[in-house]
Amino acid sequence: MVFRPVKVAVFVDGCYWHGCPEHYVPPKTNSGYWSEKVLRNVTRDRDTDQRLTEAGWLVLRFWEHEPSGACASQIADAVLARRAR
Repeated sequence: MVFRPVKVAVFVDGCYWHGCPEHYVPPKTNSGYWSEKVLRNVTRDRDTDQRLTEAGWLVLRFWEHEPSGACASQIADAVLARRAR
Protein backbone atom coordinates (compact mmCIF):
# COMPACT_ATOMS: atom_id res chain seq x y z
CA MET A 1 0.00 0.00 0.00
CA VAL A 2 1.15 3.51 -0.66
CA PHE A 3 0.05 6.66 1.13
CA ARG A 4 1.54 9.06 -1.39
CA PRO A 5 0.70 12.43 0.21
CA VAL A 6 2.61 11.51 3.38
CA LYS A 7 5.17 9.21 1.74
CA VAL A 8 4.40 6.01 3.64
CA ALA A 9 4.97 2.71 1.85
CA VAL A 10 3.58 -0.49 3.37
CA PHE A 11 4.66 -4.01 2.48
CA VAL A 12 3.20 -7.28 3.75
CA ASP A 13 5.82 -9.95 3.14
CA GLY A 14 5.03 -13.62 2.79
CA CYS A 15 6.95 -15.79 5.23
CA TYR A 16 8.21 -18.22 2.60
CA TRP A 17 9.02 -15.80 -0.22
CA HIS A 18 10.76 -13.22 1.97
CA GLY A 19 12.60 -15.50 4.40
CA CYS A 20 10.76 -14.93 7.67
CA PRO A 21 13.14 -15.68 10.56
CA GLU A 22 10.31 -17.40 12.45
CA HIS A 23 8.55 -19.40 9.76
CA TYR A 24 10.79 -19.85 6.72
CA VAL A 25 11.49 -23.52 6.05
CA PRO A 26 14.05 -24.29 3.35
CA PRO A 27 12.57 -26.42 0.57
CA LYS A 28 13.41 -30.11 0.38
CA THR A 29 13.33 -30.27 -3.43
CA ASN A 30 15.41 -28.06 -5.71
CA SER A 31 16.65 -26.33 -2.56
CA GLY A 32 19.50 -24.47 -4.27
CA TYR A 33 17.18 -22.74 -6.71
CA TRP A 34 14.52 -21.79 -4.16
CA SER A 35 16.97 -20.72 -1.46
CA GLU A 36 18.70 -18.43 -3.97
CA LYS A 37 15.32 -17.06 -5.06
CA VAL A 38 14.39 -16.19 -1.47
CA LEU A 39 17.83 -14.62 -0.93
CA ARG A 40 17.35 -12.45 -4.03
CA ASN A 41 13.93 -11.37 -2.71
CA VAL A 42 15.40 -10.40 0.65
CA THR A 43 18.25 -8.51 -1.04
CA ARG A 44 15.75 -6.68 -3.27
CA ASP A 45 13.60 -5.84 -0.24
CA ARG A 46 16.55 -4.22 1.55
CA ASP A 47 17.47 -2.29 -1.62
CA THR A 48 13.88 -1.09 -1.97
CA ASP A 49 13.81 -0.01 1.67
CA GLN A 50 17.03 1.94 1.23
CA ARG A 51 15.93 3.68 -1.96
CA LEU A 52 12.57 4.69 -0.54
CA THR A 53 14.11 5.91 2.72
CA GLU A 54 16.66 7.99 0.82
CA ALA A 55 13.77 9.53 -1.13
CA GLY A 56 12.06 10.58 2.11
CA TRP A 57 9.59 7.72 2.45
CA LEU A 58 8.74 5.85 5.63
CA VAL A 59 8.83 2.12 4.91
CA LEU A 60 6.69 -0.18 7.04
CA ARG A 61 7.12 -3.93 6.62
CA PHE A 62 4.96 -6.60 8.18
CA TRP A 63 5.02 -10.37 8.00
CA GLU A 64 1.93 -12.19 6.76
CA HIS A 65 1.52 -13.87 10.16
CA GLU A 66 1.30 -10.62 12.13
CA PRO A 67 -2.16 -9.69 13.43
CA SER A 68 -3.84 -7.46 10.86
CA GLY A 69 -5.37 -5.20 13.51
CA ALA A 70 -1.97 -4.46 15.04
CA CYS A 71 -0.50 -3.75 11.60
CA ALA A 72 -3.40 -1.46 10.71
CA SER A 73 -2.93 0.43 13.95
CA GLN A 74 0.77 0.99 13.27
CA ILE A 75 0.01 2.13 9.73
CA ALA A 76 -2.68 4.56 10.90
CA ASP A 77 -0.37 5.97 13.58
CA ALA A 78 2.42 6.51 11.06
CA VAL A 79 0.15 8.17 8.49
CA LEU A 80 -1.44 10.43 11.08
CA ALA A 81 1.96 11.42 12.52
CA ARG A 82 3.22 12.33 9.06
CA ARG A 83 0.08 14.32 8.28
CA ALA A 84 0.58 16.32 11.49
CA ARG A 85 3.97 17.54 10.33
